[in-house]
Parts: sequence; structure tokens; C-alpha cells
Amino acid sequence: MRDSADLREEFRMRHFVFSMVVAAATMLPGVASAQAGDPAAGQRVFNQCRACHTPEKGGRHGVGPNLWGVVGRNAASIEGFRYSANMREVAEGGLAWNEANLRAYLTNPKAVVPRGSMSFAGLRNEQQLNDLIAYQNTLK
Repeated sequence: MRDSADLREEFRMRHFVFSMVVAAATMLPGVASAQAGDPAAGQRVFNQCRACHTPEKGGRHGVGPNLWGVVGRNAASIEGFRYSANMREVAEGGLAWNEANLRAYLTNPKAVVPRGSMSFAGLRNEQQLNDLIAYQNTLK
């Protein structure tokens, strides 16, 4: 059985590797920014998220937290919402929801927060991903 120091070191290494992958991905020419997305189409894509999240300012939390103002926000930072232990650990490592991190998380949540509680498998359609992030950018 591994001790807590080993687990912390493994977490730090995973976070470092993830950060490097995200940084590298943002430099690739094929990685589109939300500028290429359509917020109106993204609002329709968000319907997949509505089972657990609300997008309105001051909206209630569901199974997942309210997503008003998510772009630019630190992960696990909404007061009163009970985040998974793993999400809190990753947030303590400095995870913030910029476009690159949102893109990685929305594509494959378990790659970013391996033991997180979000059951969504991820968006594989690049245009839907661009549209969703463009929509999230309007939630301010």
C-alpha cells in the first residue's frame, strides 16, 4: 500500500504532465479558439449539460455547479457546492477554467480529474466543442 507522500507525488506528477499537454496543445495550429465557435449553436450543445448544470447568473446548483462565469474562474471555487475530493485536489494545484483547460476537460473529463464525479464522457465533435466554449464565454 502506498503512503500519502507517494500519492501526493503521483498527483503532482499527473498535474505537471497534464499542464504540459494543455500548454503544448494550445500551440498546435489545429487547435481552434472559441472565436471560431458559434455561441447560439453552443447554447444548443449546452442542452446536454442541463441535466446537471445551470448557466444563469445566480442559478441553482444541480448535480454539478452553476456555470455562470465559468471561463476564467478557478476550479472548485463556488462556495456552497460540494466538489469531489479529486476536483478539490486538482484545484489546489492551480487549475483554472481558461479555454485550454475547458477544452481538455470537456473533451475528456477523466483525463483532467481522473477520480472526479462528473459522469459525462466528453465531447468528441470539434465544432460542438468550439461552439460550447464560445457559449460559455458569454456567461458573464
